[in-house]
Amino acid sequence: MTVLTALARAWGDLLRPRIFGVVALGVLLTLVLFVLLQAGAFWAIRAFAPETMTLPWIGQVTLGHALSWGSLILFPIMSIFLMAPVTAGFAGLFAERVADAVEETHYPGTKGLPVDFMEGLLESLAVVGAVLAVAVVSLILTPFLGPLASILFYLGNGWLLGREFFQMAARRHLHPAQATALRKTRTAQTTTLGVLIALLLTVPFLNVLVPVLAAAGFTHLYHLGRR
Repeated sequence: MTVLTALARAWGDLLRPRIFGVVALGVLLTLVLFVLLQAGAFWAIRAFAPETMTLPWIGQVTLGHALSWGSLILFPIMSIFLMAPVTAGFAGLFAERVADAVEETHYPGTKGLPVDFMEGLLESLAVVGAVLAVAVVSLILTPFLGPLASILFYLGNGWLLGREFFQMAARRHLHPAQATALRKTRTAQTTTLGVLIALLLTVPFLNVLVPVLAAAGFTHLYHLGRR
């Protein structure tokens, strides 16, 4: 119940003026990142793929243009598989601003202190690597595990995202060792909310809102647990 309350309050916070500005910035940066990735894939295929290919019984077929324009279907696919690491990476950029706005609005008597930006960013980059590893392992194991690979993907990402975002929310109020100890006592809650976040990350178009939603949701989860 606490997890659902935290997520519901986070959805409501997205339209608050201070947080909406972060939402707009997050959406813009996410779209720019994916457009750059898509453009890179498009021009790489155009530059290195052969223009034509000769096939048995068919003859010569045009290949380069078809593959380069066909790469446009990579955009929604990339948004599904890459939004989890993007969300983890953007945590270091957005989490502090979002947590500050959420606490000022809902928990003014317990407003925390900001975590050092570079320290948070380095932690986020470490989690990005772990999230990418989970995605790669899930893809590799899909032919062998079938639907179980998807469960591995969501559970792994849920645990990693829950760990990262809750740790950042807790460290605004606690020493790092205390934040880690608290997170370990609430592993079920943080992982459950992380899995819900991971599920939302695989919903095209909606997933661009998720980095900010996650930062707000885990801030609520920390404070609701204290109560």
